[in-house]
Amino acid sequence: MLRWLWLAAAVLVLDQAAKLAAERWIAPRAPIEVLPFLDLVLTYNTGAAFSFLADAGGWQRWLFLALALGVSVGLTLWLRRLRRDERLAAAGITLVVGGALGNAVDRIARPGVADFIDLHCCGWHWPAFNLADSALTLGVAALLWSAWRQPERP
Repeated sequence: MLRWLWLAAAVLVLDQAAKLAAERWIAPRAPIEVLPFLDLVLTYNTGAAFSFLADAGGWQRWLFLALALGVSVGLTLWLRRLRRDERLAAAGITLVVGGALGNAVDRIARPGVADFIDLHCCGWHWPAFNLADSALTLGVAALLWSAWRQPERP
């Protein structure tokens, strides 16, 4: 099932290309309205999801980098053990790996994880996110759906 790793590579490449484009064309914290509910705004998150531990002093960068790399290795080992008919799980795993590696690259090459998608409604803003975050979310959803619909094994 390692043939599915192309999806992780595609997520990584698309995520990094989108972040480079955002850094080139969007001034930090200067929103560009795309739709009434969607802005592009460049921010850097030094923490994890929803800026968890963003103000921790710097050590969290290395913790989250190690966590992303460790999870990616573990998921790749799990991917190797999947049966050919477990395509949804394979897609979910590789989406998570691609997203985790996309954000890991940011922790090495940038001051934080580059986020640029801002969804909002009625004055309420969802925390800014990026393509890697979207891949992570879709991957986890695919894994949960796969686990829920899979019959129990003896």
